[in-house]
Amino acid sequence: MPGPMEGIKVLEVAEFTFTPSAGAVLADWGAEVVKVEHAVRGDAQRGIKLGTGGSAAGSFQPLMEHPNRGKKSIGIALETESGRALLDQLVLQSDVFVTNFLPNARKKLRLDPEDVQGVNPSIIYARGSALGPNGPEADNGGYDLSVFWCRGGSAAGATAAGSPRIAEMPAGAYGDSMGGMTIAGGIAAALLKRERTGEASVVDVSLLSMATWATALSIGNALLVGRDPSPEPLDGPVWRTFNPIVGTFRTADNRFVNLTMLQPGRYWADVCRHIAREDAIEDPRFATAETLMANANDAGQIVAEAIGAKPYHFWAKRFRTLKGQWSLVQTPLEVAADPQVRANNYILRVIDDQGAERELVSSPVQFDESVFEITRAPQFAEHTDEIVRSLGTTDEELIQLKIEGAIT
Repeated sequence: MPGPMEGIKVLEVAEFTFTPSAGAVLADWGAEVVKVEHAVRGDAQRGIKLGTGGSAAGSFQPLMEHPNRGKKSIGIALETESGRALLDQLVLQSDVFVTNFLPNARKKLRLDPEDVQGVNPSIIYARGSALGPNGPEADNGGYDLSVFWCRGGSAAGATAAGSPRIAEMPAGAYGDSMGGMTIAGGIAAALLKRERTGEASVVDVSLLSMATWATALSIGNALLVGRDPSPEPLDGPVWRTFNPIVGTFRTADNRFVNLTMLQPGRYWADVCRHIAREDAIEDPRFATAETLMANANDAGQIVAEAIGAKPYHFWAKRFRTLKGQWSLVQTPLEVAADPQVRANNYILRVIDDQGAERELVSSPVQFDESVFEITRAPQFAEHTDEIVRSLGTTDEELIQLKIEGAIT
């Protein structure tokens, strides 16, 4: 079944993960995405080896595959006149232009909205940045660790009071991946506007805008009361002071199980039965929702002691019949094996450049309950000749462009 972006052509001049991951989402959705890379070194992220599986992984690097699957790659020297002329030909054929180059680089290479839309007035221009297009720091770069996680409030919110260090970002490209999905959504809205009005928009998403959106409730509450929220103490109870069945409890083998039952009166008896503490059901301290919340510390201690007496896999099986909301605290490998993840095709198979079968996480939006078919990320400049020829370039002209250093 054709994806919703079938027939849409995307031209990407971007590096690393934040903005390129938007191109990966659009490719998942069926768009044709051409990635323009530096003519000599390619995307700067190609030189970073992270998450490799050793020699068995070959050239398959999730750090490159995740944000670049499904694309074609062309190497163009944008600083040359012939290279720039080639880019303009691609701009003319494209519906969307995506970049995360810093303002000085965009100005030098003539990649600002007025330059790109000057060539093709109907093209959607999407710009990913660290700190937004305005303000005194608009020219500065940044990564999701520095801007999204630390500056945007997530690190402070995730760090317990008294901790000797801030909570680390839970995964590589954490804010980048969410940001790329958001850019893709903005592009989809801009394409809809263009279809209805004929007007081409400039779409802006920054890591800082993503960060403030992610922590919007904490920021909103802080603005309302005029003070920051108090972080949970490092040695405090794991349950909420007003609700004994909202918390993350340690098991006997030092794993964790989360309970998030926001209606304690409704679920207390069922929890007691599952932790083999039926005596607590009739305890007058916990007989009503009001008394249960008033005595949440005593009730929480009962839950913590019971869960702490058995190992993780005991609770994984035992809690399957819990009526309330709960979750295991899973590792990345456990998430990958989660039957619910697999049943919904949230992890997809892809064939790498050596013909080996690999797996990547799917972008999160599905259409008509159909499964995406994804292809690997391109090797550096892999499709240069193919793309240039598609513009009507002769073999002699293609060779000349290479001699001039305009293309890889």
